Amino acid sequence: MTQTDAFLATARRVIGIEARGLTALADALDGSFSAAIDTILAARGRIIVSGMGKSGHVGRKIAATLASTGTPAQFVHPAEASHGDLGMITEGDVALVLSNSGETPELSDIIAHTRRFGIPLIGVASRAGSTLLVQADVAILLPRAEEACGTGIVPTTSTTMTLALGDAMAVALMEHRHFTPDHFRTFHPGGKLGAKLLKVADLMHDGGAMPLVSEAAPMSDVLVEMSQKGFGVAGVVDPQGRLTGIVTDGDLRRHMQGLLSHTAAEVMTRAPRTVTPIAVAEKAVALMKDRKITCLFVVAEDGLGAPLGILNIHDCLRAGVV
Repeated sequence: MTQTDAFLATARRVIGIEARGLTALADALDGSFSAAIDTILAARGRIIVSGMGKSGHVGRKIAATLASTGTPAQFVHPAEASHGDLGMITEGDVALVLSNSGETPELSDIIAHTRRFGIPLIGVASRAGSTLLVQADVAILLPRAEEACGTGIVPTTSTTMTLALGDAMAVALMEHRHFTPDHFRTFHPGGKLGAKLLKVADLMHDGGAMPLVSEAAPMSDVLVEMSQKGFGVAGVVDPQGRLTGIVTDGDLRRHMQGLLSHTAAEVMTRAPRTVTPIAVAEKAVALMKDRKITCLFVVAEDGLGAPLGILNIHDCLRAGVV
């Protein structure tokens, strides 16, 4: 066996062991999981996640996932808690404490604090009779599973199970609260996720920035409007203010001979492509690319009425929408 084959064999063995651990976790879940979700839903404050060592690293991720999906949460380091950060855990909160053994000494002050002030405690550990699970209001017992390290001393499968348990909690809470992409964007305004969830209304130009002319406007006025607004197009509206057409550079070229003798209605392209303000900007960009155009007028969801704005593909690209 080559060294490459050996590395791959190890990787597949580790992943297989951890996959079996996740299967065991799924099979072992019972009413305590539902009780934990009910406890979190009843909280008036935040979910305080804590753990030491590898459990602490997993706890930070769980807290971040909860917070980003509509459940206010924060991580409190157990050692720091013993030196003043216990004040971060208040009545109305729920403590979610992680420990593989359930006997981590650094957790003792947090456990005692929750008992003293009647703060609901959800304990997650792999030993049924451990201090953490005995003291917890809701005890979630992780199933016995082989650590993937081969020696049984490096937290591998156990941390994977704990991480998956946190994800399961977050998704269960999301589904109960009907958490939508719009809600998700509220907590992810920056970066790639935020850009993918931007709405047309977030990027469109409205009001006086829109290039609009009446159907009866002479083409000389249309050219001025197109030049002043800088979008390379002009929307054409009827006497009721409804968008009936659009004048583009292509329309100008097609009517080059005698252009200034025409009105906007005689030159415009009728029934132009439009988009609604609640549409995801990414879909609007896909439409513009497919139609080989650079702008879309934004209209009400029913497609009727006055234009609400204009969306330019370059604004979308600058915002990271691709």
